[in-house]
Amino acid sequence: MTAKIDLNCDMGESFGMYKMGLDEEVIEYISSANIACGFHAGDPAWMRHTVDLAEAHGVAVGAHPSYPDLVGFGRRNMSVTPDEARADIVYQVGALQAFTKSKRLQHVKPHGAMYNQAVDDEDLARAICESVREVDPEMIVVALAGSRWVEIAHEMGMRVGREIFADRALNPDGTLVPRSKPGSVLHDVEEVADRSVRMVAEGLATAITGEVIEVEADSLCIHGDTPGAVQMAAAVKRGLQDAGVSITPLAQLV
Repeated sequence: MTAKIDLNCDMGESFGMYKMGLDEEVIEYISSANIACGFHAGDPAWMRHTVDLAEAHGVAVGAHPSYPDLVGFGRRNMSVTPDEARADIVYQVGALQAFTKSKRLQHVKPHGAMYNQAVDDEDLARAICESVREVDPEMIVVALAGSRWVEIAHEMGMRVGREIFADRALNPDGTLVPRSKPGSVLHDVEEVADRSVRMVAEGLATAITGEVIEVEADSLCIHGDTPGAVQMAAAVKRGLQDAGVSITPLAQLV
């Protein structure tokens, strides 16, 4: 049984006058925040606001860099060279880091298409790790649990946070079901809470095909922009704590 788990949430994804997500409400239930850095969402004012929000609640701050794709919210695949990926990530991580009191971040978790492509693209996965190491070798790379990306990060001597998702359906190989497919995002609060407890406490998950697969993780992601996000976050945290799992920032786990 996993006695401890980090609860993370993607945040700071508002832009200018447009408000997105329920950051102020969800922050009460998490231990780590992945903050958008302006490439898929967010802007300097929202970055500062979200960092301040996290620090005020004792929530660890991490960067949520993306491909430069504001129109597509960073969810469209792009073909970039490793050098381009490294430059984009260093730029975004450095910008967010400047807003923190300590001038340091706990972790880096790529967003959307960049994250999903890194699961299968070893060159991209390596470039992400190299960019994190360039900024601060003590920062943690957050990568999909069970993926080759995790192995690459370990081989490079990186600190790695293996991630699972509370509200995302899984393929039998442990990868995320694409958002374009029906059933890829789960909305039932009780279902999300129950499967989260099972994944963390028992190390098991049911794939979209019905197969039971093994999972092992350090961090569980809760999305703050899905319907019922606050109730979902509260239910997940309550369920985990009732199962004897303590909620702990990622830096204390890896």
